[in-house]
Amino acid sequence: MRYFHRTSVAPEQVLAEAERFFEGHLETAERGDRLRRFTGTLGEVKISVRAEGGHYVHITAETDQVGESEVDKMAKGFLSRVHKLAHPSHELRGAY
Repeated sequence: MRYFHRTSVAPEQVLAEAERFFEGHLETAERGDRLRRFTGTLGEVKISVRAEGGHYVHITAETDQVGESEVDKMAKGFLSRVHKLAHPSHELRGAY
């Protein structure tokens, strides 16, 4: 599955949050300037960031599993956390 999110959070902050979020659940398998890949028994998640039009950042969260798998829910949960970084008053409601 592949998910997208557009944010005003800096790319470095997004990737640092990815490491904090997935730590303890998945191992860091790859680290690049604009990429983090995490793997484990649940599957694989790849987080990539790129500048998009002005001060926005485009985030792609990609898993190797079908929708609603555990790792898929983790990827969506991560994007919700990034949204909360940009908008602290946002209330997280998802079941992830």
